[in-house]
Amino acid sequence: MFAVALALRFAVDSVLPSGFPFLTFFPAVILSTFFCGLRPGITCAVLSTLAAWYFFIGPMTGMQLTGQALLALAFFVGIATIDIILIHFTFSAADKLRAEQVKTARLYESQRTMFQELQHRVANNMQFIAALLTLQKRKVAADPSRALTALDEARIRLDTIARIHRRLYAPERLDMPTGQYLRELCCDLISAAGAENVGCVVKAPDLSLNVTQLTTLSMLVAEVVTNSVKHAFRGERAGTISVDIVPRGPDRYELAIADDGHGLPENLDLGATGGLGMRIIQGLAAQLGGDVEMTNRGEPGGGAVVRVAFALA
Repeated sequence: MFAVALALRFAVDSVLPSGFPFLTFFPAVILSTFFCGLRPGITCAVLSTLAAWYFFIGPMTGMQLTGQALLALAFFVGIATIDIILIHFTFSAADKLRAEQVKTARLYESQRTMFQELQHRVANNMQFIAALLTLQKRKVAADPSRALTALDEARIRLDTIARIHRRLYAPERLDMPTGQYLRELCCDLISAAGAENVGCVVKAPDLSLNVTQLTTLSMLVAEVVTNSVKHAFRGERAGTISVDIVPRGPDRYELAIADDGHGLPENLDLGATGGLGMRIIQGLAAQLGGDVEMTNRGEPGGGAVVRVAFALA
């Protein structure tokens, strides 16, 4: 761009009156900055200043470098600098605007995806609640005297679903390790049950679970922990509930929820157990692609353990 401006200035030198040494260099500086960027624009301005002084003001013309010539050079440098700065900041602002537009588009897409996922999860939760109420209805139909108990159990389970839903879609959950998430969930459930005498220990690796799997896992843990608090520590008995997730092969894990409470009744047949809680646990385990194994720990202090093997999606 500078070479073209210099050649053009020489070409029109014979037809121009004196006093126009910078005529063709202004467009060169502007175009260089506009099309090539800041550094080429500055380079063109420096070369144009030197060329105008050498070929059209100073040595090549035999003229002395007077105050007027210096003033003209200063004006050219000042105007060229202003042009370069204006063009540079205009392009910088345009780049920032484009970056913000891209960021906004990504945020919009993320929000749209999350909203669709939220709608899907809410619909699934409503279906689960409907199924839960249907089971409670059958239970009440078989024994009408337990209507209040059934309603209270339904209320507790609905409250648990609400707690899980809030935790799953809390912004801080996005970067929360699986172990910390389950630990806070268990502590929340125990606190809501008013079981101040029961503690909770969670050991789990950070798993890459999708929202569906994490929801099912959360509801399974919540159901077992709630049952443990309700049945394993009757009579104000203090104790601890442990939740462990251990690897059992490539992309396969085992969930073990144990307590040191009263333990299971002897000769318990899980297949013949018709309790609502047990049916919910078996249904949630099936959604994870696993089966429920429930046994007494056989350790000092007794207690029961529920094991579910599952695979990552």
